[in-house]
Amino acid sequence: MPATIEAPTSWIESIGDFRLPPETDRQLQSLMDRNTEGLLQPAEKEELSALAALSEEISLLRAQALQLLGRRPA
Repeated sequence: MPATIEAPTSWIESIGDFRLPPETDRQLQSLMDRNTEGLLQPAEKEELSALAALSEEISLLRAQALQLLGRRPA
């Protein structure tokens, strides 16, 4: 049975606006670029995997929040 949880609109908006910090986003992009070139060390591959998973999870949460707000991603 699905449950409904009420939350203030401001909370949902803050989730909709959430992004990786700029430095982390730059690190993710750098790792992706270096991975494409085949230059990553094993530890960097693990970091890339973790950051990519985190980025995907954030994207999914943002999409759900924006859907609740009736907005589209920018």
